[in-house]
Amino acid sequence: MTKDKITNDSFKTQEYFVNMGPQHPATHGVLRLILTIDGEIIKNIEPDLGYIHRSIEKMCERDSYQQIVHLTDRMDYLSSHINNHAVCLTVEKSLELEVTDRVKVIRTIIDELTRIASHTLWWGVMGMDVGALTTYFLAFRDREMINDIFEETCGARLTMNYNIPGGLMNDIHPNFIKRVKEFLVHFRKKLPEYDSLLTNNVIFQKRTKGVGILSYKDAISYGVSGPVARGSGYSSDVRKIHSYAAYDKVNFDEVLFTEGDTLSRYKVRIAEMWESMKIIEQLIDNIPEGDISVPTKAVIKLPKGEFYQKVETARGELGVYINSTGTKNPYRMKFRSPGLSNLNALNQMVVGGKIGDLVATMASLDIVVPDIDR
Repeated sequence: MTKDKITNDSFKTQEYFVNMGPQHPATHGVLRLILTIDGEIIKNIEPDLGYIHRSIEKMCERDSYQQIVHLTDRMDYLSSHINNHAVCLTVEKSLELEVTDRVKVIRTIIDELTRIASHTLWWGVMGMDVGALTTYFLAFRDREMINDIFEETCGARLTMNYNIPGGLMNDIHPNFIKRVKEFLVHFRKKLPEYDSLLTNNVIFQKRTKGVGILSYKDAISYGVSGPVARGSGYSSDVRKIHSYAAYDKVNFDEVLFTEGDTLSRYKVRIAEMWESMKIIEQLIDNIPEGDISVPTKAVIKLPKGEFYQKVETARGELGVYINSTGTKNPYRMKFRSPGLSNLNALNQMVVGGKIGDLVATMASLDIVVPDIDR
């Protein structure tokens, strides 16, 4: 085509649909995204869910409250302890059951170790999503120390069984305090490497700064929570706003950034790992003596009524709703998972950007698909 024959019609493009997933490394699970794109530019995204749906909420209606606890670590499996904790708190609230201070402190330490383990895995995977393979191996190096502590404490490394209504399944291992302290010493030296390797990397900053912006108002409108909300300047930390366990006994900061972009959400999680270490350090030498559980009936029956409790998982606010008719099984149980609301805001973040930006933005949401498909 000669230069004088080139017209605007020659460069017209056509919108078309592309499937991203349900098996795709950047979706971090069996999630299908239906992309409407014009060339490389994203016009719309429609998530298609349900590929790993297991009817957990329906199964809760046939199980006892002790059994339900162990279904929740199959939702957000990177926040297993915290999910279990949420169900136990809801049952304990309905029974007006007060656990011992020892239980509260141990639960808090375990929750924060869980948060660090989750955030380290997210960091490694996010780096890999944008092309930095080394982060993946370093993240597993540090996370392995926490998994070893968990395995020694409760016998599991991923789907945990430690919290029970009224307390803990067993007391902490004699090596628990020693190994937690060793991890803190190790991780305080290693966490700065995360910044030198990835955070301050020029290529990484260009891939994340000003990309996938979610404004403060949109964060509220979409109901996002956790680091996704706090990266947009929205204060939403349940540990601060509706304190539970031993969080009212420790000093820590709620991390907020106002830019609302992918880099801000990244920075929130990096800073939160420092805060989690601060929380653990305040508690690890001050675990009270006392019982690890209070007596409950072999068959727990909640009083008639509706009960709700929320906690702060590694991904945001997890709410547990129980509708009880006074029997040993809930009439209805509902989980308000952080992943669903956070994923719902993805379209708002990525429209007008490119497919490469979508991958980076998706990584900053830290989605665990089974948390959505319940």
